[in-house]
Amino acid sequence: MKYLGKKPFSSFHLYALSLISGLLMGVTVAPVGAWFLAWFTLAPLWVIVVKYTKPPAPCPLPPAFIWAIAYHGVALSWITGIYPMDWLGVPALPGLAITLFCWSFISLWGGILVSVWAALMVRLDQEKPWLRVLVGTALWCGLESLWSASPLWWSSLSYTQSPHNLVILHLGQLSGTSTVTAVIVAVNGLLAEAWIYFCTQSRRGAERERRVNFYLISAVTIFIISHIIGFIFYNQPLIQNPDTNLKIGIIQGNIPNQIKLRPEGLRRAIEGYTEGYLKLASQGVDGVLIPEAALPFFQRNLPQTSFLKAVREKGVVAWIGAFGERGNSYTNSLFTVTAQGEITSRYDKSKLVPLGEYIPFEQILGAIIQRLSPLDEHQVPGLSNQVFSTPFGRAIVGICYESAFPEIFRRQAFLGGQFILSASNDAHYTAAMSDQHHAQDIMRAIETDRWAVRATNTGYSAFVDPHGRTLWKSGHNTYETHAETIYRRQTQTLYVRWGDWLMPLLLGLAGLGWFLGGTVKRL
Repeated sequence: MKYLGKKPFSSFHLYALSLISGLLMGVTVAPVGAWFLAWFTLAPLWVIVVKYTKPPAPCPLPPAFIWAIAYHGVALSWITGIYPMDWLGVPALPGLAITLFCWSFISLWGGILVSVWAALMVRLDQEKPWLRVLVGTALWCGLESLWSASPLWWSSLSYTQSPHNLVILHLGQLSGTSTVTAVIVAVNGLLAEAWIYFCTQSRRGAERERRVNFYLISAVTIFIISHIIGFIFYNQPLIQNPDTNLKIGIIQGNIPNQIKLRPEGLRRAIEGYTEGYLKLASQGVDGVLIPEAALPFFQRNLPQTSFLKAVREKGVVAWIGAFGERGNSYTNSLFTVTAQGEITSRYDKSKLVPLGEYIPFEQILGAIIQRLSPLDEHQVPGLSNQVFSTPFGRAIVGICYESAFPEIFRRQAFLGGQFILSASNDAHYTAAMSDQHHAQDIMRAIETDRWAVRATNTGYSAFVDPHGRTLWKSGHNTYETHAETIYRRQTQTLYVRWGDWLMPLLLGLAGLGWFLGGTVKRL
């Protein structure tokens, strides 16, 4: 076993370095938004995994696990905003226990991902640094893809760049989030290999002065070239046909969850959304979007509300967040209400929040956590092949948590969705969560090359153009109405047409290189 420097690091040093670098990666997103740290804070873990965790050195899992817990724990610390849970009738101590469990679980889930990556890096050991970078990048992208297919997903490395680095996010038009993640991991890997090379050469005295650190040059080159490519995409003009424009209004109702399902909350919702609709209709909008579950009624009860009465009077299309029914269960849905006040289309949320909207292992945990559900019935997910037709053509719909799942948006864009309608209720979380949620929608707009309209209950609502630029953003915990002109688009990016083709390509190349050129360590 070779160690860098004169003496091997102690386990304490390895764990401390893993913790610090993971914490730095965690502050790349809101509320801090130090996105630039993502380009080198994975490198220390890479060095630890490659050079300090081979037999007979310590197992690679603890440092990787600590790094991941720090990253995901900090990035997802907004989950603690669900406490106190008195609005659900949960006492203080049980509410605190549930909050800590949720925070711990999502952090551990991310910890497993990085631990698997580290274990595979050690098992598939390669002496060739270039092949190590290829294998490490491919494995990370593959594991992120696997995790994003699970019910629990949010913090891809790619989202560390949103909303600040719009240039690099345009690589998402090629192959989705895998493109951005691959560049980040590759740059970090090359920086790590550059450090390993430097330390190796330092033991050879003056000889190191005559050698060029090609790994450092390669890292800088990939960073620059990737941003140049993104800049070219970013500067493509948005050529809009005037016949495709739509003036869309949003209403941010600002109904606290503490009163949302009580008589006071229902009254405020009906009055606030009806008043906002009438105001926007008088401004000549073509359609009005209101947030997820803004009107907490079943579909059968909507026609009797004053909101639909206003729609019938003003004749402006509305998209309403409410509840649908499916047998003895219910769905979290968005409905299209035409100018005649008729409900003509429905989209059911397909990615439900574990514990918040459904209960995993319900037979075991149901009696304990059932009160997290706002209604007595069981919420069920929508189908994966939904399309959402409107009087203006097909739209792409994402309800709340679905913003973290790019495939939902890609598939709808492929099937003809011309603009994005994102409806959310982030009322029980902090402003940092709302900022991260907005950042997710920015990525979806860029990847699909679509205008996006985002309506939330308490913020942040927004309008985003296909380059990810925020045209308008609401305040937080405020009642607001706003209208902007967007455009329907039928373009299809490479990602929309082919999906995430880069990830399997990287895995294939890495597998081929590992088979042909590397020293394989027996499993």
